[in-house]
Amino acid sequence: MDFSISADDQARLQTLRRLGRDEMRPAGWRADRAGAPLPVDDPFFVRMLAEGFGRTRWRAAGAAPDGTDAPAPNKAGSAVAQVLLAEEGAYWDRGIGVALPGPGLGEPPILSMGTPEQKQRFLSPFVNPRRPIWGAFAMTEPSGGSDVANIKTRARRDGDHWVLDGAKSFSGNSGRAEWTVVFATIDPALGRAGHRAFVVERGTPGFGDFRIEKKMGLKAYESTSFFLSGCRVPAANLLGGEAYYEQRSGGFKGAMNTFNAGRPAIAGMAVGIGRAALDEAAAFMQARGLASDLRLRDRLERSRRKLKAALLMALRAAWLADRRQPNMLEASASKALAPPAAFEATSFAMEVLGLAGGRGDHLIEKLFRDVKALDIVEGTGQIQRVVMARHLVGLPN
Repeated sequence: MDFSISADDQARLQTLRRLGRDEMRPAGWRADRAGAPLPVDDPFFVRMLAEGFGRTRWRAAGAAPDGTDAPAPNKAGSAVAQVLLAEEGAYWDRGIGVALPGPGLGEPPILSMGTPEQKQRFLSPFVNPRRPIWGAFAMTEPSGGSDVANIKTRARRDGDHWVLDGAKSFSGNSGRAEWTVVFATIDPALGRAGHRAFVVERGTPGFGDFRIEKKMGLKAYESTSFFLSGCRVPAANLLGGEAYYEQRSGGFKGAMNTFNAGRPAIAGMAVGIGRAALDEAAAFMQARGLASDLRLRDRLERSRRKLKAALLMALRAAWLADRRQPNMLEASASKALAPPAAFEATSFAMEVLGLAGGRGDHLIEKLFRDVKALDIVEGTGQIQRVVMARHLVGLPN
């Protein structure tokens, strides 16, 4: 396996490191202290747009280069590089990384499932945006998140429209998004085969009642819940068109492809948070004369070793994705390994702080609150272990 990345991706990594130090960590700290996401008109987003964030990797077929063809600084040319960028971005602030403008998690399903016309309609505004704009993705529901096959939001055909009814929760940035990719089912009894994906545009009647959830960490971005009540979506917004769903479990497969592509990056983000906590702990140990304590040094090294192992698993999953090889097992393994390793690192860092960790004014305390979400999003650690155990005994997932 070769985990080397291109010179362009190396340059993106350096740019992200500079912006993370100078812009992203201060913005994340500001949002955490305020206990709320940054507003859409915050100057931070305008500065990030000027730096190249907020753009899509999609380009129209045959489009001539116009100076906008380079991917955004947080979007790489390979899955391996994407894991490294995700790790670096989360090192500085994972919440701000999600809050940045752009098509977000709605982009992968549009790229993998969408028709050429749909890609043009929904992604072209993100090629060279003149202002910060967002896209979003909604799968999780109030009745559950991990059992994706049993989503309850219903979709029924009505002439040239589909009518959606249901509720979604913990959808990143959907309240401010231009559109949200929403997964629904035509019949819960059909299980995976009933899944359909729709691009629901902002302002669509019946799409609303947005509520930003309160979280203990990652306060820099909106985790939004909303309702779909008689929401009429044009048939042209059925992602992939009718033909896509003629293949068995087409909608479910599209969702799973999105998750399998994203889980290595989520693992990288967990490693980034853990690395930041250990760096802060090491600096605190040096400043307080604790570096000579053998037990602390041993725990510091052990935590660092576990983070490196988790990152290597994430890179292997990404390496397979780059080669269009199945990576479900490796993606699940990386997602199962990294968050617990990062949680152990932040817990150790909190112990190093001692009483100072309880004041709520140290970066380590923020990282301790932030890291828990990485064990939940895009499939909990428990679900990843179910996936891997079923694979071991030859059962389908």
